[in-house]
Amino acid sequence: QVQLVESGGGLVQAGGSLRLSCAASGSTFSPNDMGWYRQAPGKQRELVASITSGGSTNYADSVKGRFTISQTNAPKRVDLQMNSLKPEDTAVYLCNFRRILPSRVDFWGQGTQVTVSS
Repeated sequence: QVQLVESGGGLVQAGGSLRLSCAASGSTFSPNDMGWYRQAPGKQRELVASITSGGSTNYADSVKGRFTISQTNAPKRVDLQMNSLKPEDTAVYLCNFRRILPSRVDFWGQGTQVTVSS
């Protein structure tokens, strides 16, 4: 099992910045992916950014150039630096840990609210 603890959400004005952190504990063996998803009311959950245990990153087109994902491996933690925030970034942000081997298994955090006011 993997436990995920998120922190860093809140309320910010458009153009501002927030930093989200997610600490993982338990069976955090490599290879794995970690990432952030978000879900706004009435919308499907979408990938925001992800990073592999090897350091490769992937971003949604809507956040490229504004958000940066990074990680530490000991302790296992993933951070999401969000700059130039827009009202459309408002959502619940969920941390994800994806175990790759021996089979793909997803673990999720509880979610943290990010609200961007115009």
